[in-house]
Amino acid sequence: MFDLHRLRLLRELKHRGTLAAVAAALSYSPSSISQQLSQLESEVGVALLEPVGRRVRLTQQAEILVAHTEAVLERLERAEAEIATSLTDLTGTLRLASFQTAALALVPPALTLLRDVHPGLRVHVTQMEPENALPALLARDFDLVIAEEYPGNPNPRPAELEQEDLCHDPLRLAQPHPAARDSADAAGPTARLRALSGHPWVMEPEGTAARHWAMTLCRNANFEPDVRFESTDLLLHLRLVEQGHAAALLPDLVWHDRPATVALQELPRGHRARRLFTAVRRGRSRHPAVQACRQALQQAAGTLPGRAAG
Repeated sequence: MFDLHRLRLLRELKHRGTLAAVAAALSYSPSSISQQLSQLESEVGVALLEPVGRRVRLTQQAEILVAHTEAVLERLERAEAEIATSLTDLTGTLRLASFQTAALALVPPALTLLRDVHPGLRVHVTQMEPENALPALLARDFDLVIAEEYPGNPNPRPAELEQEDLCHDPLRLAQPHPAARDSADAAGPTARLRALSGHPWVMEPEGTAARHWAMTLCRNANFEPDVRFESTDLLLHLRLVEQGHAAALLPDLVWHDRPATVALQELPRGHRARRLFTAVRRGRSRHPAVQACRQALQQAAGTLPGRAAG
């Protein structure tokens, strides 16, 4: 019989990539992690790690063990969910990760609903972009993640995760005041977008889904945007547009509690909304805390004007 704790360490190494990252995540020393994995190798009777430069890589046999460990952990999560369902009161901690605009517009009202209905449930919220939050969910750093998918740019669908639609959030072209005058005579969304080809732009950093979608949108309009400002903070994007420094592509969630303060235009068809969804690890979706939080988020999304619920 293999030791489950050591199997989990091997799984952590697959998801986090280095012994140092595993040690930091679990508050162990790297030498302790290495020792535990050496003991696992002795139990299994085969090599589980092979050196690659200064790092290590899982062997084929280690990958087999990790796959079975995933199945065992999924069954344990289902058991935890069934036990929690059998209890009268919902208690414990739910770890939630959300990107900025959802954290501003959806999470606070959802927390209010949860506090009223399940006062014993503690919700720990971390603001994190989906590109980092979804891998962290797989690594069991979170129980539930609010993520986004941009039109024409579908996300990977790992078999270990289960998704549930939350809502569709409209996306619009935000024009700085001088640019709004320049594009006033442009006919149609693509022409208005192209009219801003000579203006500075603010976008999210390279490597993000939002940046890939925005660049594709501009290139489909036959221009390469002059991206002078990069940030994941959409409130900074808004401020730069308000003061005439840049054009931007902003979601309506930015205006969840106030009227728009800049000129907004529709985008070309097929690019007018992003999909918001929640994700959990397979086997976790039936946990009552996850179900309660998803229901609260759905209710919060349903109160926002102009959103199509998932």
